[in-house]
Amino acid sequence: MIVCVCNNISDREIRQAVDLGISSMAELYKELGVGTCCGKCVSYAREVLHAHLDSQTTVTELRRNVPQAA
Repeated sequence: MIVCVCNNISDREIRQAVDLGISSMAELYKELGVGTCCGKCVSYAREVLHAHLDSQTTVTELRRNVPQAA
C-alpha cells in the first residue's frame, strides 16, 4: 500500500529500509523522502516503521545443547 502519495513510497519500501538498518523517522525522511511534502503520511509511516522494528527479533546469545561427558 502507498504510504506517502507525494513521493510514491509504499509500506513495503519502508519495511525494506528497516531491514537495511533504518530505525527512525529522521532516517526515513532523509533516505526515502517520507513526509517531505504535505506531511499527511508521517503518522502512518511511523506506525509502519515501529511495527516492523517491533516484529524483528534480535538474537543476543547463541546456545547449543551439547551432551556432557559422563
